[in-house]
Amino acid sequence: MLALLLFLPIGIAIGVLGGFFGLGGGILLTPVLLLLGISPVEAITTGLLFSIGTSISSVWGHLKLNNIIWKAAIPIGLSGIVGTQLARPLVMYFEKIGIGDTVLSTLYLVILLYFAISMIRPGKKNEGRLNKEDTFSMPLLIIVGLVGGFLSSSLGVGGGFIIVPLLVSLANFPAKQAVGTSAVCIFLFVTAGFSSYIMHVEIDLLLGLFLIIGALIGGQLGAKTTSHFANQEMRKMLGVLYAVTWFSLLLKLFNLEVVGFVILASYTTYLLALFTIRTLKAKKMLEEN
Repeated sequence: MLALLLFLPIGIAIGVLGGFFGLGGGILLTPVLLLLGISPVEAITTGLLFSIGTSISSVWGHLKLNNIIWKAAIPIGLSGIVGTQLARPLVMYFEKIGIGDTVLSTLYLVILLYFAISMIRPGKKNEGRLNKEDTFSMPLLIIVGLVGGFLSSSLGVGGGFIIVPLLVSLANFPAKQAVGTSAVCIFLFVTAGFSSYIMHVEIDLLLGLFLIIGALIGGQLGAKTTSHFANQEMRKMLGVLYAVTWFSLLLKLFNLEVVGFVILASYTTYLLALFTIRTLKAKKMLEEN
């Protein structure tokens, strides 16, 4: 009952953000689990399980919105599967020698800071002019997939927080198409990563089930909400989300987990309120017309 009352709404909230930003949700869930005292390898495995739920829901939502560029998603996803299998042995080794929590938190801090800056700064002037008929650099897509898959399985995240900014900044994807394409890649990443971990790690499957139920509900809502926001606005909101998560994890290193959790929860609540307000306004305008 406690898990239902606590983790179901957490799953819904993170699912909404995952569907909106094209994230698997693990980028938010894994830090939350670490802040709650769950071991790094269990947090990673649970985060990957959760990301399966958010990615399924997100793919369905973005498929209906025609936001997926399949000829980019497939090579990224397949190369990412290779990356996930390279990561698990390294993570298990760090956990075995007792430095898993330190390595995981430090890696999160470095990556989150980089992408926070890359998403908040002004985008390219020609961003948003990409067409689905455009060709892409296959080596670039493979590299994006390998990096995304490796970090996905290393950190217990979907990999969308890596793929989305890389597609926007390096491949000139509009934010909405980057989000939709990322959702497909995430599903492939996290399914492969979770299958690898679950054979070696025991987790609370009931907790994971409640989180996934929430993710399936929230992911659809988040994907639909993207139609109410401009690409540049989504970029900045995602950048601030990374920055807030980075600051929360930094506080954890100074044994201020509770403060970090409150800050992260506060910004998440703000985003959910903003999504709700914008959706209601759009619905009202539609009814008036």
